[in-house]
Amino acid sequence: MGLLDRIGRVIRATLNGWVSQAEDPEKIMEQTILDMQEDLIRLRQAVAQAIATQKRSERQQSQSESMAVEWYQRAQLALKKGEETLAREALARRKTYLETATALKGQLEQQQTVVSQMKQNMVTLESKLSEVKTKKDMYIARARSAKASEKLNEMLGQANPGSSFAAFERMEEKVMELEARAEAIAELNTNSVEGRFAALEGGDVDAELAAMKAELTGSTTTSLPAGSSTTPVSLEDDPELSKLRMQLEEGA
Repeated sequence: MGLLDRIGRVIRATLNGWVSQAEDPEKIMEQTILDMQEDLIRLRQAVAQAIATQKRSERQQSQSESMAVEWYQRAQLALKKGEETLAREALARRKTYLETATALKGQLEQQQTVVSQMKQNMVTLESKLSEVKTKKDMYIARARSAKASEKLNEMLGQANPGSSFAAFERMEEKVMELEARAEAIAELNTNSVEGRFAALEGGDVDAELAAMKAELTGSTTTSLPAGSSTTPVSLEDDPELSKLRMQLEEGA
């Protein structure tokens, strides 16, 4: 029994799933309105038929009452003429019509109750149908919006935005790495060029310094008086040279 119960539950769950998937809100609403309209038509026909039956019963009751009055008058006439037997038959006919009228009166009360209830149901159904028609477009729009949101969420779930964002971050890091390498290479190239220019400029300075030394040596030899010593003056003893040295060190 346990296995059969589980199989039964699986079958019912599967059928319910199929039914849920097959239920389209738009189609269900349209079909509901059509069904309500058909019910309203049938109810109106039933109300019309009940009213017709009520009218017929009212006419029959009125006729029975009229006939009862008429046979009572005939009984009076027969009794006046001395026809007691005829008067008795007339009163018997009157009694039959009175009973019919009384029975019809009870039926009319029941029919009036039924017709009143049917009319109330018809008014309620008309109001409900009007309300459904008014809300139909709104609910259809909400159903479509819900379907679109569901599809979008499914797409986002399948796309796995977390992994996509991680891939984007990896590419961002890659770009930053490439930029850093490019800057390093540019800096190395710049340093190499500046070094080469510095070497060239250094050669010019050395040549210019040699020329200045030669000029200075020649000038010093020429301007020295006879008998003067040619011993060079120490840098520590010359204040101007010490000042120049300090300026160069500060510039470096």
